[in-house]
Amino acid sequence: MRNRLPTVNTRGLFDSRSRALVAAFAAVSLATAFAAAHATTGLGGSGLDDFANDWVYMSIELVAVGLCVARALRRRGNRAAWLLISAALLAWTGGDFVWTIWLGNVANPPYPSIADALYLTLYPAMYAGLTLLMRSHFRHTGAAVWLDGIVVGLAMAALGADLVFPAVLGAASGNAASVGVNLAYPFGDFLLLVFIAVGFALSGWRPGRQWLLLGVGIALNAMADMLYVYQVAKGTYVEGNLLDTLWPASMAVIALAAWQPGSNRRARNVVGRHTIVLPAAFALLALALLVSASIHPLTRLAVALATLALLAAGTRAGLTYRENVRMLRRETRDATTDALTQLGNRRQLMDDLEVALACARRGLASTLAFFDLDGFKRYNDSFGHGAGDALLVRLGKSLATAVAGEGEAYRLGGDEFCVLLTGRYPRDDDVVVRAQSALTEHGSGFTVTASCGVVILPQDADTVSVALNLADERMYADKSGAGRSTRARAQTVLMQQSVLMQLLTEREPSLHDHVCDVGLLATAIGRQFELNSEQLDELRRAAELHDLGKLAVPDQVLNKPGPLTDSEWRLMRQHTIIGERILNAAPALRPVGRLVRSSHERWDGGGYPDGLSGTEIPLGSRVIAACDAFDAMVSERSYDAARSTGAALAELRENAGTQFDPEVVEALCEHVEGHSEDESVPSPKASVSVKDERPPTRRRDRAGEGKLTGRKAGDRQNGPSGELEHASIDPWRRQRLHQTQVTDPPD
Repeated sequence: MRNRLPTVNTRGLFDSRSRALVAAFAAVSLATAFAAAHATTGLGGSGLDDFANDWVYMSIELVAVGLCVARALRRRGNRAAWLLISAALLAWTGGDFVWTIWLGNVANPPYPSIADALYLTLYPAMYAGLTLLMRSHFRHTGAAVWLDGIVVGLAMAALGADLVFPAVLGAASGNAASVGVNLAYPFGDFLLLVFIAVGFALSGWRPGRQWLLLGVGIALNAMADMLYVYQVAKGTYVEGNLLDTLWPASMAVIALAAWQPGSNRRARNVVGRHTIVLPAAFALLALALLVSASIHPLTRLAVALATLALLAAGTRAGLTYRENVRMLRRETRDATTDALTQLGNRRQLMDDLEVALACARRGLASTLAFFDLDGFKRYNDSFGHGAGDALLVRLGKSLATAVAGEGEAYRLGGDEFCVLLTGRYPRDDDVVVRAQSALTEHGSGFTVTASCGVVILPQDADTVSVALNLADERMYADKSGAGRSTRARAQTVLMQQSVLMQLLTEREPSLHDHVCDVGLLATAIGRQFELNSEQLDELRRAAELHDLGKLAVPDQVLNKPGPLTDSEWRLMRQHTIIGERILNAAPALRPVGRLVRSSHERWDGGGYPDGLSGTEIPLGSRVIAACDAFDAMVSERSYDAARSTGAALAELRENAGTQFDPEVVEALCEHVEGHSEDESVPSPKASVSVKDERPPTRRRDRAGEGKLTGRKAGDRQNGPSGELEHASIDPWRRQRLHQTQVTDPPD
């Protein structure tokens, strides 16, 4: 028994197994080949001229029309389009039949005649059929691709009009109807070329078999018409030549196209070099035709077609530009938007932070709040990633709503969110609390909350990386209910500070009491400015570590008995920058380092290292400067007696508005005077009158901080040796200040 091979479904030239269909196409092919051979080589002799030129010619056209009609009736797809194309071919065949049977045998046939009416009927019917086919095959193609085809078709038509129309116009004679019919044939053929070019463009210049054969057939018919009109106009046309076989051959090719399978794939815009080169090349062709009009005249039709081609090319360029702008906007939006929550992503946050920091340097502060979800991983594991994504979407919308009008919300990835607020918002502000609450959700078997870290720009950070790192650290300090993590962080910061304080004490033992006193006094003054606990903690640490940079100053400069040289003063004035660099090595102490850097700035801008003035100087640095000067004046020196509290306060008031912030000085004076009045046993220092003190002098310590002990603010004289060895503050004031000491960092 013979094994049967599996049947493979392949698409051949014909997708029908009808023997009659195969026989019909074979007969048309043989007849066309015979007509061409007879026209070129005289096959069969002159006795077959009438047979070849009339009967073979008409037979090919009739069979081709029959094949197109059969295709339209037999198949439902694109039936209307193929019925219209069949009607167009039938009209043309009818014109040939009238000419063969009647007009060809008349000595002076009328012109235009009924045959011309039938011939011209082909064009509108063919246009309609091609339009239906294009709409069926390329309905999802954009307008830009249509314009590509229009540019190519109009440019080709303009070139044809430039070559053919002058001859037609030159030979045109007779009445208006005769001239109009003569011009109608090439004009109709030019439009057919436009339709073919549009169809090829819609297919991405990769037409399928059906559209390719259809285009070839229509192009053959148009070429035959234009050659015929041109030869007739020049008087070179000879009946029975190869040109006559092009019309039946074009119909045979169109009939063959009718039975080819249509494209089953959805049309899509294909972007490639050819999609740019072809329209551009034909647009340049149209431009060249218009430019050539200055050398030799063009027909109005050629000028009109070339102009329309350029207009179409310009419109196409406009659409391309608009599409590119839309694409750029879409890609920019996608690049800066979180795909899940539609909030800004990390890249958007980085860009916005750069802008916020630039604005902050001009006085417009911003607040960065960093959030991390607690319990989200358990929720994701319990309910699945789909539910987790839905939760993130809900939380993201809630967060955006919570800060609407105050700032922007972002999702940095995973379970990390962030908001950037315009203005200063401490950790306990309602806006920050509301944002944190928006990232909270409770349900059956789950609780999702958020830990938060807040950084105020530029007060806490002046670069993007520092702001993000600090916000991340503060957020982790807030993890697990802000309990153990906060205490662990506080313990770490205390250990870091203790190490630095011990280094400072080992280098200059007398500084220990001085910096502790300044820290206590600065903390008390900070409370009067309603600083929160975190800001007070940073202020106290900065006050205690404001002389940290002196560790890098050589002993021979630090303890020099005589005046310092200019280079030595420049070195001394670097100690605040050095202190900031040391503190920046510990991320949690970076805000402290910023205050240390500006602790020797002056209210009038004459300080260092940055020459800041007024409110450009951080508030904490202004407080430290005043408290440091006060403690130096009331402390006993080896080379100078301590000033009384009243004298020191009077000196501060005199220099308020030049060296010191007036508001800070007033707050410090109120604080010290208030504690002096409350003290039951007056301090011996407090009982000393200002008049009993020795004549005032103006001295400048080795740090260049401009501490005052005299009345003349303009006298800048180097002080004696040992000026940095500050004595401890008097006992009564130490007891009072210990009442306001911050013993532990805020939780």
